[in-house]
Amino acid sequence: MRLSALGLLLTVMTSAIAADAADAVGTVERIQVHGKSLEGNLEGDSPDREVCVYLPPSYATAQGRRYPVIYLLHGFTDNTENWWFKPHFINVPDVANKAIQSGASREMIIVMPNAFTRYQGSMYSSSATVGDWETFVSSELVSYIDGHYRTLARRESRGLAGHSMGGYGTIRIGMKHPEVFSSLYILSPCCMAPPTGKVNPNWSKAEKMQSPDEIGHADFPTKAAMASAAAWSPNPGRAPFYFDLPSRDGEYLPEIGAKWAANAPLAMIDQYIGRLKQLRGLAVDAGAQDASIAETVRTLDKILTSYKIEHFFEIYEGTHTSRIAERVETKVLPFFSQKLEF
Repeated sequence: MRLSALGLLLTVMTSAIAADAADAVGTVERIQVHGKSLEGNLEGDSPDREVCVYLPPSYATAQGRRYPVIYLLHGFTDNTENWWFKPHFINVPDVANKAIQSGASREMIIVMPNAFTRYQGSMYSSSATVGDWETFVSSELVSYIDGHYRTLARRESRGLAGHSMGGYGTIRIGMKHPEVFSSLYILSPCCMAPPTGKVNPNWSKAEKMQSPDEIGHADFPTKAAMASAAAWSPNPGRAPFYFDLPSRDGEYLPEIGAKWAANAPLAMIDQYIGRLKQLRGLAVDAGAQDASIAETVRTLDKILTSYKIEHFFEIYEGTHTSRIAERVETKVLPFFSQKLEF
């Protein structure tokens, strides 16, 4: 009789704990991190960057516990406000809570820097015009987070992921720094291929801009052309934009096109095969209806396969943004739960 009562009590307690876990939610902190590598950028962007940090449900109570960290990079024209707080195609805290509550994901810290700049996106690149975002993400931000939160401060417990411009930043930074990030998940990466040698009409529209202040009224492709030029073909002597476009007066400029090609992952990847082979996990996906990006992702898959680099690859039914929240919840967070060291 006593054993039955004890068993009933244990069952009730276990059920209560499970219910608490199902309802548990993480907390979000909005902090500022100073980037010495971003100081003096010619765009005039502040080197003090907002960073959003998701702390998992047990962080406040399990004082002796340390956690893996996912560094998550947002896309072009986007920012931390959209991804974390506003109605948008994704809400990072909600997605993380759902994945943990369902058991699809283990508890991890998630970190996102705000990379919205004067030209509406840093491209997570390194130039005098935008600043050295590569160093900021791979070194300064990681050092700050490890110094201020209970992280597992080692490469095996760090992942890097991103969408669109953030997907570009993930492959660009990740393949250069396997000593920092051991696993990468690349979602719908933009800007993978080098220029074709033909004049893009959006470059011509960007040429007509008279002041950086006009960018707010430009269409998306023109903004992207200007942000790309600021990141990949900076020119400190060319005020007020401080960059060169790959065309001028309708003529293609091969010397500038070469600079863009040097920043295209599909063109540079062969230099980093040895480093990619050091990764514990590598994944890439894109929506089938995101046609041009899906094509570059297929090319990346072929390159990785030719070098016998183990990776996850998927083209799924969706557009550029239609299923990103679902993908992060059901693919990205479970992927890192398997690949990172806890």
